[in-house]
Amino acid sequence: MEKFKNLGLSDLTIKAIQQKGFEEPTEIQELTIPLLLQHDKNIIAQAQTGTGKTAAFGLVFIEKLAQKQPGTKALVLTPTRELAVQVAEEINSFKGNKSLKIIPIYGGQSIQLQLKRLKRGVDVVVGTPGRLLDLINQNALDLSNVEYVVLDEADEMLNMGFIEDVEEILKYTNDFRQLLLFSATMPKRIMNLAQKYMGQYTLLQAKKGQVTTHLVDQIYFEVRQSDKFEALCRIVDIENQFYGIVFCRTKVTVDEVAKKLIDRGYSAEALHGDIPQNQRERILDGFKTKRLSVLVATDVAARGIDVQNVSHVINFSLPQDPESYVHRIGRTGRAGNEGTAVTFVTPDEYNRLYFIQKKTKSQLRKELIPEIDDIISMKKEKIMADIQEIIVNEDLSDYSELTDALLMHNDAEKVLAALIKHAFAHELNVDNYSKIKNFYQDRDFNLNTNSKTRLFITMGKLDKMTRKKLALFIEEKAGVPQNLVRNIEVFESYSFITVPFQEAEIILEVFKRFKYKKRSLIVEKAEKGKIKKRNKRRK
Repeated sequence: MEKFKNLGLSDLTIKAIQQKGFEEPTEIQELTIPLLLQHDKNIIAQAQTGTGKTAAFGLVFIEKLAQKQPGTKALVLTPTRELAVQVAEEINSFKGNKSLKIIPIYGGQSIQLQLKRLKRGVDVVVGTPGRLLDLINQNALDLSNVEYVVLDEADEMLNMGFIEDVEEILKYTNDFRQLLLFSATMPKRIMNLAQKYMGQYTLLQAKKGQVTTHLVDQIYFEVRQSDKFEALCRIVDIENQFYGIVFCRTKVTVDEVAKKLIDRGYSAEALHGDIPQNQRERILDGFKTKRLSVLVATDVAARGIDVQNVSHVINFSLPQDPESYVHRIGRTGRAGNEGTAVTFVTPDEYNRLYFIQKKTKSQLRKELIPEIDDIISMKKEKIMADIQEIIVNEDLSDYSELTDALLMHNDAEKVLAALIKHAFAHELNVDNYSKIKNFYQDRDFNLNTNSKTRLFITMGKLDKMTRKKLALFIEEKAGVPQNLVRNIEVFESYSFITVPFQEAEIILEVFKRFKYKKRSLIVEKAEKGKIKKRNKRRK
């Protein structure tokens, strides 16, 4: 933890970092934290997704924000609700005994609930621009005394059309607030924004190339939720030497998966935020020294773990966002070693996996789950190889007397077969595995498809829709990320959007029987002949 101490963080914050399992700061944290602790400068930090940006400003909030001073003291703007939730959770995990109140604010959640929380008092607000503006306009969110404003993933907010909202929000902040802008790229519009609202600022740039690595082979398996554990066991067993981390989204799932693995005889342990520090240290030591071969963990618990030779990362639960995916697969393929990142995806999660691949510019290859016969064959080959190595390299003289006694009354082939059965019967038993129905053989999804679909929607300016509001509406109702909704055209009573083929199918299914303001909302593939009829009907 010496490197974290050198950044100027207090002992209490260091303790919180240690409990989370961080071992050393990332480059962007080393660049940002000392500057924010020592100076009141505006900062532009250029760093790729997955480089620890949240801790770069979140740890400073914990250090510098006064607990008893009333009012919102820090505001973090994010482009998506998923990122808002993640950032709020991450900052909360740093605060230790501090009573700072940190909440996410985003569209899709009850605005009444958010109003109640804000009325009780909140120190740090993390939110999406649209909902934040709604609350500001209702005089529910006062930014007049805010000390920090963070624009997280500023380039993504630009791509999603939020910059105007961001500029509007900044007008409600004071002149003495400190503005921190984090972005993977620095397009001209972002730099113009910085010059307009920052005045003098310091530019920090972390080295590129941290998002993904060519040393990680990224594959995915489409599998039912109920078959995930069976698939996990097969993947572990098909490998000659499996040494990896299995990521789950919740503590409950971590405990369940770890218990099942232990019950099946695997060398596994669970790691999450409820594990006591002394037990956590024991588990990590066991994993680092390879006394454990499988570590089942949550995202937060695994952050900062520095193990160089992890062979596999298994996404048992699909990560919520691209940044989490990057953090996870970054546990393998280190120090020149090759690694494998495996992701389980259920049919209803396919859309999110496509989004993660596009955002991280990763290439995921689809594979079929190993068959039972293939696993048994692999195990037999390993047993033969291990026995052959013992014969060649080890002294077996201590066992000669027992060998002679067995061979005196028995056939040599039967003796050997009996010994193999005695030692490996359980391991070679096909009944240890359950059947997995390969329903994915009926459908061949392709993550790299470029096919697009144009959709017609009976919503338009009469419904007070704009391009941005329509994209947000589709995300909230159908779960399709806004940045996948392109070429939006909004007319008086209808609109057009273009989305990837798979997303189009999801949208069409969701809006089949959907009611909007007591009328049926029609969403269909765009056909010129139908447009005028729909338009006349609305008028």
